[in-house]
Amino acid sequence: MIAIVDYNVGNLHSVISALTYLGIKTIVTGDKKDIERADAIILPGVGAFPDAMEELRKRDLIEFLKNQAQIKPFLGICLGMQMLFDKSYEFKVTEGLGLIEGEIVKIPDDQYLKIPHMGWNNLKIVNDSPLLKNVNSGDYVYFVHSYYAKVTNNEHLIATCNYGMDLTAIVQNKNVYGTQFHPEKSSDTGLQILKNFGELAK
Repeated sequence: MIAIVDYNVGNLHSVISALTYLGIKTIVTGDKKDIERADAIILPGVGAFPDAMEELRKRDLIEFLKNQAQIKPFLGICLGMQMLFDKSYEFKVTEGLGLIEGEIVKIPDDQYLKIPHMGWNNLKIVNDSPLLKNVNSGDYVYFVHSYYAKVTNNEHLIATCNYGMDLTAIVQNKNVYGTQFHPEKSSDTGLQILKNFGELAK
């Protein structure tokens, strides 16, 4: 069973629908006992980094999730991926979960590129990961973000996409994974990634 962390940040419906379609048992919860019983954890998220971390803090989930991420597969999606990092500069400097080395910074303004980076873009795989079984460089996934992750340790960088520059798309540190894009909105490629994560939970 996969626990989808409910902390009042983002619409969880599309994640639940994708996992249900794949036949993966899920529970949507902010309760520590439920999360502890789960075989794996998904941290979704949309919106602003400081607000999301504050919601985790109010629920006393920060240290708990950091500990859980040491012992079971853990996937951050979109803002949830960004929260895996040490800190973010969105609106103000805010500490993240510190599960992956690096920081979250704004995509540079470019007169030729719209911010946020929104829509389909293709992946460039730079390191192996079990999350990418049957996924190839060039496969397209769906992004919506204005900030991106600057990864300190290149061993943690699994895939990038190009949007005027190389942007972090997938990260991994041991059993902690993150996707900047929305796999639940990324058609067959996204479903394959979620299926791969589900298999890690067995």
